[in-house]
Amino acid sequence: MSDATLTPPVSERDHAAGADDAPVTLVEYGDYECPYCGMAHPIVQKAQQQLGSDLRFVFRNFPLAEAHPHARAAAQAAEAAGAQGKFWEMHDALFEHQDALEAEDILSYAESLGLDRAKFARDLEAPAYAKKVRDDFRSGVKSGVNGTPTFFMNGARYDGSWANVEALIGTLRAMTRQGVETSA
Repeated sequence: MSDATLTPPVSERDHAAGADDAPVTLVEYGDYECPYCGMAHPIVQKAQQQLGSDLRFVFRNFPLAEAHPHARAAAQAAEAAGAQGKFWEMHDALFEHQDALEAEDILSYAESLGLDRAKFARDLEAPAYAKKVRDDFRSGVKSGVNGTPTFFMNGARYDGSWANVEALIGTLRAMTRQGVETSA
């Protein structure tokens, strides 16, 4: 862990998978077009499966748009899908199809998820979702994020290896055993 602190803490504005009272909250700042985030995605899923109710996972958008030209639109697509209750499904689809993030691709993912296509298309352009992505990005900057993926555990930046699933899950398990209170 480092001295960097999650700013702001997790709140109702975040997309969270898992119970609010889980002993550990893992926050990822990620970019849907980032290959490293793509590699981290199944590792986080494995952590969620293994830790179950002991883990709450939060994803915040940190699109590195200069390096990844589709990242911002993909983040807005996840937010627009969230408006129809399908944030996590779109989140997964975007990571599983990182090589296909053109507008037509994103619309096809929305259709495959059963979203109202017209509403989704309107929401993609909605200022509220662009603002949410910008707010996430700014919170990452305030939290000391300078690349993706960046993880925080219970509000403190995790500087250990996320690519080593055993190390990541081991750290998360140790936190649950210690009874660390969720400060995120």
